[in-house]
Amino acid sequence: MLSGGGARGTAHIGVLKVLEQMRVPVDAIAGTSMGAVVGGLYASGLASRDIERIMTSINWQGAFRDKPPREDLTLRRKQEDETFLVNFPLGLRGGQIILPRGLIQGQRLTETLRRLTLPVSRFSNFDDLPTPFRAVATDLETGEAVVMGSGDLTSAMRASLSAPGVFAPVEREGRLLVDGGIADNVPVDIARAMGVDIVIVVDVGFPLLPRRELGNAGVISNQMLAILIRRNARTQLATLTPRDILIEPALGDASSFDFGKVARVIGVGEAAARVQSGRLAQLAVSEQDMQGYLARREAQRQAPPRIDYVQVEPGSERYQSATADLFQDMVGKPLDPAAVARRVTAMYGRGGLDSLDYHVVGEPDHYGLALDARPDWQGPNYLRFGLSLQDDFQGNSTYDAAVRFVMSNITRNAGEWVTDLQIGSTSLISTELFLPLAQFSGWFVMPHVADEARDLFVLQGQTLLAEYRVHTFDYGVDFGRQFGNWGEIRVGAQQQQGHYVLAIGDPHDPNLPVQSFTPFNTHDYFVRFSYDRLDDINFPHRGQQATLQWSAYRSPSGLGQTADQVTGSYLGAYSFGRDTFSFSATGGGTLQARVTDLNLMFPLGGFLNLSGLRQDSLLGPDFGIARALYYRQIGRGGPGYFDVPTYLGMSLEIGNVWQSRSQARFNNTEKDASIFLGLDTFLGPVYLASGFDTHGNQAFYLFLGRTF
Repeated sequence: MLSGGGARGTAHIGVLKVLEQMRVPVDAIAGTSMGAVVGGLYASGLASRDIERIMTSINWQGAFRDKPPREDLTLRRKQEDETFLVNFPLGLRGGQIILPRGLIQGQRLTETLRRLTLPVSRFSNFDDLPTPFRAVATDLETGEAVVMGSGDLTSAMRASLSAPGVFAPVEREGRLLVDGGIADNVPVDIARAMGVDIVIVVDVGFPLLPRRELGNAGVISNQMLAILIRRNARTQLATLTPRDILIEPALGDASSFDFGKVARVIGVGEAAARVQSGRLAQLAVSEQDMQGYLARREAQRQAPPRIDYVQVEPGSERYQSATADLFQDMVGKPLDPAAVARRVTAMYGRGGLDSLDYHVVGEPDHYGLALDARPDWQGPNYLRFGLSLQDDFQGNSTYDAAVRFVMSNITRNAGEWVTDLQIGSTSLISTELFLPLAQFSGWFVMPHVADEARDLFVLQGQTLLAEYRVHTFDYGVDFGRQFGNWGEIRVGAQQQQGHYVLAIGDPHDPNLPVQSFTPFNTHDYFVRFSYDRLDDINFPHRGQQATLQWSAYRSPSGLGQTADQVTGSYLGAYSFGRDTFSFSATGGGTLQARVTDLNLMFPLGGFLNLSGLRQDSLLGPDFGIARALYYRQIGRGGPGYFDVPTYLGMSLEIGNVWQSRSQARFNNTEKDASIFLGLDTFLGPVYLASGFDTHGNQAFYLFLGRTF
C-alpha cells in the first residue's frame, strides 16, 4: 500500500527496489496520488529499476507544463508567443473572466504515463494486470473516495494525482475526480479488500509545520489540508495488525513539489525499507520462485495491438472530423506510439484544448483507438497579455502593455478572430481574421485592419534632436501557406495612411527631417518566408529561426516614397548541458539610392542591438548587425508555474546603419558587448544588463519582455 505525498512519493520506488532485492513478491498494490503513479507503473509490469530510471530521467519542469515543446507548436501559436509574453491566458465567457481549473492541465504528464502503460493497454480490469492494482481518487462533487479497479489505467493514475488547484480535475466515468489523498491518503482498507494476508504500508505523508513557519495564508491553508489528511491516515493506520509492516521514510520537511531531488528521496525509501529487513526476510521466496514471478510480470507487457478502427469518446464529437483526418490512416496497422504522440501533439499544439488523450479499446483480436478531446475549459474565447518595460537608468524609460482577445474555432477549419489593444510607447488597436482554407492544408487568408501610434526618435550622436509621434491607419489582406509547424510563405497587400506629429523638438529647426502633421499615403506589398524551429523564444537552447522578406512601397500622394526593401534575419542556438551559445544576424537594405522617409529607416541601438548605445539612436535606410551570445543556466527553479530559470550571460555585437549600401563596410561598424542576468518569468524575460562599446559609451538596462 503506497500513500500519497507528491514528490515525497518517489520514496516508494526505493521500497520496491528493496522488496525485489530481498525476493519479496508483491501480490497486489493499492495507491493514492504519487503512490498510485508508482504503484500503477509497477502493476503494469515495470521493474523497480525501470521506474527509478524513468523517474530520475524525466524533465519534471517539462512534464508539469501543458504546452508541447515550442518546436511542436503550430506556427500561429509560435508567432503569438513572440508578442504576448504573459504565460497565463484567461478565458472570457458571457462577459466574465474564466480562470483555469488548475495551474497545470497535465497534458504532457498524461502523455508520459500513456506511453509507459501502452504495453498493458489491452487490460480493462486492473485485476488482470501483471500485479492487481487499485487507485484512489476523490469525487470533487461529493468528497467521497473513489476506488478505481477497472477502465483506463493512465486516467486512473492521473486522476489520483490531481492535487486541487495545482492540477485540473479529471473527468472519468461521469465523475470529476481530484487527488485521492483528500479522501483516503493511506488506503489500508482497500489493500486489505484485495485479499492480501499481510499489508506492507509505505507512508510518506505530509509533515506538519511548526508554529514559527505558519506565516501566511498559503502556508496556513496547506497546514489545514495536512491536518485533515493526517487525521484520516491515523484512522487507517490504527487498523494495522501485528502481522502488517509499516515503513515510514525519514523525509523530514522535504517538499511535495521538489522533484529535483528524486534520486535522494528514492535512497531514503531504500534506507527505510532496510530498517524492516528482518520482518521482510520472513516473506522472502526462493530465488527460482522470484525469477519466475518477475518473468511472468514482464511477459504480460506486450507490443501494442493492431488498430482496427478509430473513434472519439462521448463529449468529443465536435472533433470527429479533425481526428479522422489525422488518425484514420492508422487503421489496419500496429499501433505506433511515437506516431500517435506526434499527431496528438500536432492537434493539441493548435490550441483550444485542455487535453487530448487516447487509449486502446475493444476485445481480443479487434482493438480500436479511442480519442478523448476535451475543449479548453476557459475557451473558446480567451485573453492574452503582453508587457514590456525598459529603463536605462538615465531618465529614459518606456513601457508597453497589450491585451489580445481571441475568438477561436469560429469556422469548421479552426478559424480565429483576433483583436489587439495596446497602450504605451506604441498605442494600437487592430483586428484580423485568420481563416484556414481547409483542415490541416496549411493554406490561409487573413484580412486585417489596424490603427497605430508609435514613437520615433531622431538623434545626433547620443543626443535627442526630435521625437515624433507617428500615426498610421492601414488595412489589407494576406494570403499564404504554412508548412507543417516549421515554416510559412506569405504575400500581402495593404493601404497605409498617416501623419507625423512633432512631440519634442523645435518646429522651425531646418535640420528636422519632417515637419509636424506631414501626411503620407502608401500602397505596401510584401513576400515573406519564415522558418522557426527554436525550442524557446526567450532563452533558446537549440534550434533555428529565419525570415527573408521583400517589401515594396508605392506612394500615390503625400510624403511617402517609392521604395523596395529586402530584409533578413537568422538565429541559431546550440547547448552543451547548462551552457548555450547562440548566433544571430539581421540586416536590411533599400534598393533605391536616396531615401529620406523616416518610415523606411531601420533603427539600431539598445540592449542586444548595439548594447552600448541608447535605444534606437542610429537610423538609416540600410543596416546590419550580428550577435554572438553565451549564457549559462544558474538557477533551475521548480516545476510548473513556480520555476524561474535564471541565466548569466554575455554578448558580442557588431553592426551599424548606413545612408547607402556603398558605405557598408566592416571598418565602419560599431563593436559592442553586454553582460546580463536574465530570468525567464511567466510575465516574460527579465534582464538586468550593462552594455559597452569601443568609444567608451556605457549603458545600463532593466528590461522586461521584448518591444512589441
